[in-house]
Amino acid sequence: MTSEAPIRPQLAVSASIFRDGKVLLIQRAHPPAQGSWSVPGGRVEFGEPLHVALAREVMEETRLEIEILGMAGWREVLPTTSGAGKHFVVMSFAARWVAGEPVLNGECSDFAWLPPDALGERPLTPGLQEIIDAAYRLSRA
Repeated sequence: MTSEAPIRPQLAVSASIFRDGKVLLIQRAHPPAQGSWSVPGGRVEFGEPLHVALAREVMEETRLEIEILGMAGWREVLPTTSGAGKHFVVMSFAARWVAGEPVLNGECSDFAWLPPDALGERPLTPGLQEIIDAAYRLSRA
């Protein structure tokens, strides 16, 4: 059985989760972006509302309960010119931590709660700093 690449972009969601003035970063354990730091998120299932998909993905990856504050922006992840990878449109949200402590699933290899303006030298997924900045402004409103 062969696996064909999708012919359309796939919809995904992500959450910049804030707790005590810090944002949760997770390190990706697998491609794409293996080793890069990002925020929790993933694909939206057919017929699934965005807010439900976001809460589900955050719970699956981190075991955290969140309150969604609003949409912070969007990003695109495009396939490489060689045709490798997939095309994702990621709807990014600001969220507030409600309960739980991070317990990572196999998609994530590490996590850190960091000040949004001091993420250090970690390799971030493209466009992440801008999304975190927008989400931080929403979280302070």
